[in-house]
Amino acid sequence: MPETFTLNRRGVARTLCLAAAGLLCLPAAWAQAWPAGKPISLVVGYPAGGSVDLVARIIAEPLAKRLGTPVVVDNVGGAGGTIGAQKVVSAAADGYTLLLGSGSEVSIARLFNAAVRYNGETDLAPVGLIGVTPMVFVTSPRTGVKTIEEALAKSRRERNQLNFASSGIGTPLHVSGELINLLAGTTFRHVPYRGAAQQLQDLLGGNIEFSVSVLSSALPHIDSGKMVPLGVTTATRSRAAPQIPALGENPRLKGYDMNVWFGLFGPAKLPAPLVARLNRELNEILREEAVWQKLQKAGISNEGGTPQALTAFIRAETQRVRSVVNKAVATGAAS
Repeated sequence: MPETFTLNRRGVARTLCLAAAGLLCLPAAWAQAWPAGKPISLVVGYPAGGSVDLVARIIAEPLAKRLGTPVVVDNVGGAGGTIGAQKVVSAAADGYTLLLGSGSEVSIARLFNAAVRYNGETDLAPVGLIGVTPMVFVTSPRTGVKTIEEALAKSRRERNQLNFASSGIGTPLHVSGELINLLAGTTFRHVPYRGAAQQLQDLLGGNIEFSVSVLSSALPHIDSGKMVPLGVTTATRSRAAPQIPALGENPRLKGYDMNVWFGLFGPAKLPAPLVARLNRELNEILREEAVWQKLQKAGISNEGGTPQALTAFIRAETQRVRSVVNKAVATGAAS
């Protein structure tokens, strides 16, 4: 018995020595990861009040608690989220500048706009998928339109006269509107906005007839009667608003399926140990009941998963919308 104890004790001591030696081999950024008092900048490529900003604020506080340092949401709006994304692409890969990103700035915008100099699939380090949510095609009560069929008929009667708003060129909201035009042969004209707040304000004020909005941003206005929902953009109805039909239920829009996704990213050269730590903490955060409930209430699924899974997801989503983007560019609709 004493001999066994001695052997185990020696084994533990040897293990501790090896572990200590291994720590010396880790990057300095990992050994000093996120010391309390130095805040992390969580960049959002849109003004406050939109869906990306909402998700950032849901995860910022629990992330700060888990990392032991403040996490500050930094709204850098403009150009469909790409100005904010570029800030993260150009930042030091030390774990203090992260991106709460969406499909727009990570993969879609560069397909529309040659001025976007970065490639989100290679110039950002994926950490994890946060969630996916539908968009919703809405109108102002002033139009008198109450169904998607009425909207399509109105567009065919008033060709090139009706507008739809989105939060910017190359955003999923923009692509969703163009997909309606391509499938139904309508001529809704795209009007890009800097962010969701001004877009919603102009729709509510009657300055624009239709809009594609993220469901979480539109639901309060739908519930108050200030907006008329015509259809969610996913293949099936949303659990957050089952009373709103899916656009694909209309025969003219068969196969319609678009969504908005949210993920956490760092600069491309973010050290692997930091990516692993962030991924682990993000997955734990998405399991927290308070976080889960906030996301579900906004119509956002809580996904999680590995960085590799997020990479594969982005590639698949980019390919899925590429044909829509190419047709929109070819027909001059990408403006």
